Amino acid sequence: MSGTERPHQLALALPHTESLTRDNFLEGPSNATALGLVDGWPDWPNRVMLLAGPEGCGKSHLAAIWAERTGAPVVAACALADDVVPDLVAAGAVAVEDLDGAPLDERALFHLLNLAREERAYVLITSRQPPTGLSFSLPDLGSRLRAVPVVPLGPPDDQLFLALLVKFCADRQMSVDIAVINYLATRIERSVVAAREAVARLDSEALRLRRPVTRALAAEVLRAAETRRSHSI
Repeated sequence: MSGTERPHQLALALPHTESLTRDNFLEGPSNATALGLVDGWPDWPNRVMLLAGPEGCGKSHLAAIWAERTGAPVVAACALADDVVPDLVAAGAVAVEDLDGAPLDERALFHLLNLAREERAYVLITSRQPPTGLSFSLPDLGSRLRAVPVVPLGPPDDQLFLALLVKFCADRQMSVDIAVINYLATRIERSVVAAREAVARLDSEALRLRRPVTRALAAEVLRAAETRRSHSI
């Protein structure tokens, strides 16, 4: 390296946590019904309920809130196995995440639903799609899941989207002016995933360049992301 060449500044991947408590859940029209379901437990229309919505819409956060309230274990659907089902149901409540994740041991899930019915346990399932949009090789499981009441979650409205951007910045301890938040909100895809990714990129670049988080930096980060997308097509 020559004497005039400046070293490339690396961004440190500092740990940050996203709080999944009830107080930290941001409510809006898109998730109000689902939040009402969680807050209304155990007064449910059915002992098995399913939350369905796109990635990042708050399903896992709601499952975590419910699990904290009920003492329910949380298990990924793809991790289910016959030998763990009795212990899961023994808690009296269990949250099963990502029904549409693969691979799925359908017999283990069917066993869980049957045992939960026998033990009068509660089950909260999350999925990006409702069961009517999924296919199952075990017919009895498919018919059982299609009979489960589904509570949909949608994409955030304008106010909730702004609040989510502020929250993601706060989770990373970023000091950001509202002008930057408004700039991002009008230039990225209206989804929780896009908001989380945009804030992560902005944080990484601010650390790497040792610059404050400004609208100008946000514009540079979004332009760079768009350039990468266009080159990958």
